Amino acid sequence: MRPSSRSRARQAEFGFTQPQFWLLRNLSGNDLSPDGHGMTVPELRRAMRTYLRAEDDLDAEAEVLVGRGWLSRAGERLRITEAGERARVGLKRHAPEIRARIHQDIDDADYVTTLKVLRQMIRNTGGSVA
Repeated sequence: MRPSSRSRARQAEFGFTQPQFWLLRNLSGNDLSPDGHGMTVPELRRAMRTYLRAEDDLDAEAEVLVGRGWLSRAGERLRITEAGERARVGLKRHAPEIRARIHQDIDDADYVTTLKVLRQMIRNTGGSVA
């Protein structure tokens, strides 16, 4: 199982998906949102283009969050609600545990070196590193 698959599986145990967490983060004025005024799904997709998977369905994930009362919709624009902000903060508390599980038995210096090497390999093959 890939590390990202493990992360997603662990998040599912806590009752949310990775794309749902990303939606909350990108819509929160206390996190990644540049202005806190909401975004459309195409705008969110562009904002998340470097880490979304092909199978991530932001429209469906957003509808789940609207149903939970964590997002509101005004026309095509999505906004995080107060309940959604509380949920984002609560979900964020799980990140250290998930990160620790992924990084278990990996020295910090080795991790940093590996990232540097992988980024250079991406650049060497014409890719871009975000």
